[in-house]
Amino acid sequence: MIEVLSEDQALTKEEEEGIRRACQTALEMENAQGDITVLVAGAEHIRALNRDFRQVDRVTDVLTFPSFEGETVLGTPEGYLGDIMICRSRAVEQAEEYGHSLSRELAFLAVHGTLHILGYDHMVPEEEQVMRARQRDILERIGETR
Repeated sequence: MIEVLSEDQALTKEEEEGIRRACQTALEMENAQGDITVLVAGAEHIRALNRDFRQVDRVTDVLTFPSFEGETVLGTPEGYLGDIMICRSRAVEQAEEYGHSLSRELAFLAVHGTLHILGYDHMVPEEEQVMRARQRDILERIGETR
């Protein structure tokens, strides 16, 4: 199950369904199953979490919290993969900057976050190339190309 929530501004039905479809398609294409929660949050919330968990005191577009990382008190529910937080204001800015729709940007960020939850990263050039290719393949599958 992909649960999509919004913290400060209601998502349109299309935005919510697009995020859900992006995450689900990423899971399917990676032969993975499990539950993810996506929260579309405000800039200050994202900034605080980025500061507290990554020691980077600035707003970012997406943060992920895979269930297999960090310490838990009660443990992770069976099949729960993790949480994705998307900053709506950064998504709006980036959609304008890249010249595509907000729905495409939200889908991209949802795919990006899902791949992080599944263990992909982009800290070294080789990993970045692999992750970018997977993102492109998934976005093409759901019809969200540039």
